[in-house]
Amino acid sequence: MTLDSAKCDPAWADEAWIHKPAQAVRPAADAVGTGPLAGLRFAVKDNMDAAGLPTTAACPAFAYTPSAHAAVVQKLLDAGAQLAGKTNLDQFACGLNGTRSPFGAVPNAINPLYVCGGSSSGSAYVVATGQVDFSLGTDTAGSGRVPAGLNNIVGLKPSRGLISARGVVPAAQSVDCVSIFARTVATAVRVLESAMGHDPLDAYSRKLKMASQPFNAAFRFGVPSALEFYGDTAAEAAFGDAINRLQAMGGTAVPVDFRPLAEVASLLYESALVAERYTAIRSFFDTHEGDVVEPVRSIIAAGRNYSAADLYAVQTRVKLLGQQADAMWGDMDVLLVPTAPTHYTIAQMQQDPVALNRNLGAYTNFVNLLDQAALSVPSSIRADGLPFGITLIGPCSSDWQLADLGQRYHHQTGLLLGATGMPLPSMVPITGLRPRATVRVAVVGAHLSGMPLNSQLTERGATLVGSTETAAHYRLYALPGTTPPKPGLLRVASNQGVRIALEIWDMPLTEYGSFVALIPAPLGIGTLELTDGSSVQGFVCEAQALQSGARDISHLGGWRAYIQSLNPLAA
Repeated sequence: MTLDSAKCDPAWADEAWIHKPAQAVRPAADAVGTGPLAGLRFAVKDNMDAAGLPTTAACPAFAYTPSAHAAVVQKLLDAGAQLAGKTNLDQFACGLNGTRSPFGAVPNAINPLYVCGGSSSGSAYVVATGQVDFSLGTDTAGSGRVPAGLNNIVGLKPSRGLISARGVVPAAQSVDCVSIFARTVATAVRVLESAMGHDPLDAYSRKLKMASQPFNAAFRFGVPSALEFYGDTAAEAAFGDAINRLQAMGGTAVPVDFRPLAEVASLLYESALVAERYTAIRSFFDTHEGDVVEPVRSIIAAGRNYSAADLYAVQTRVKLLGQQADAMWGDMDVLLVPTAPTHYTIAQMQQDPVALNRNLGAYTNFVNLLDQAALSVPSSIRADGLPFGITLIGPCSSDWQLADLGQRYHHQTGLLLGATGMPLPSMVPITGLRPRATVRVAVVGAHLSGMPLNSQLTERGATLVGSTETAAHYRLYALPGTTPPKPGLLRVASNQGVRIALEIWDMPLTEYGSFVALIPAPLGIGTLELTDGSSVQGFVCEAQALQSGARDISHLGGWRAYIQSLNPLAA
């Protein structure tokens, strides 16, 4: 390996790092400058192995120095990224707040009086403050999402088994995920593309067939029918704004019964499932229990109290609740939830560490137990200056679909990147998705934006490409007796026509037939010539229909101008 100088800013919180070598670990020479992650610096949560650096899981008595990198760390180095160091966490990845570490509480990157979120607290902080380009966390109950939502960054929680967890100290191994923090969805996706892959040496690694079509432009998103913000009216208002933004992007909100999901969430820590946390570090814990901080110690110790029969019973309950939860995908494409329902100060969290930590996981704990993918993206900065994030949740293998929608949503917000003050860069296409087949169609009358029949386009997922004009050999007529009023477009000799204003829309090919079926005679679809000489499918009219009182309105240049001429005061 070669080495490169690491950066440092005295204003950054020291608590974010556990091991920050004076020089960053660089990839082998053949990957420098050429790999897909060349030039990017990253950090890893200190429950992941990095050769030559101690792995502590935020417990000094547990520390060991590995001779090899965790599988995912090796993949990222092979892709050209540089490892800057290892970050602080809630001890043994047990917590969602970032205060359960003997190395200190990691502050929020936006307001240091507040918690950063955990357990991947340090990894989120160093991304939000711009110290690295991306970082790795782990996510069992939401540790790859809650810190993202509280720090105005992106948290990608991939489908279980998509990234190898070999070389990662487990929390609850059957539902653990390696997660990715970045300031943009595009960077997180770029990292996932290099990090993913089946690993036969990881018991829970899987070969997954990823969904390759984006969500429809007219998508349906679920919203819990009962929401809890624990008295935080700013968070409640911010979530309402998020719903409105998704609707403006073409989404339709669908109420979802959240009770099965909430029950699954409660079982993660309040049932025999917690025995898996005890199993993960059993040999160490039984001899070093006093070296584990509270309340981590009590949570893990509770795992001793359950029998195998208890575990089978709760696993069966989770399966049953999962059947109920799976039914919701028949009514929606994606589930929308707040990433975290509220913010807490570090002082508040330390005073009531169990109950407040539980509150932070209200919308995250169920995801891995139900084998779902999730993406947390920034949504807004509240009036009190604190960030608010949303999480988009989809079925297993929907990672690319979530990334596409999440990137578009993030860019709609216009937010700055993390705590850096830098603007969002341009969007980047999600390469794992194939473009959806579309038909380009021109509309000239009642289907124009804001007109009565425009919903026939938008409800089919059509998207506006732009406005232009026909070539100069068309005439436009107001057809009598039509409801709502409609025009007829007729091609004429080139010396008798004018250019007519129109809009171009892209419609999913699968929806085109049902759209055409709605068009009443004497209208139909034909080929229109545009002012630039190109052709497009569009609305035309039978010539004989213009002989029964149709009014020539061509001199106005378009249907919108005609409608405005009927009511000039409204215009």
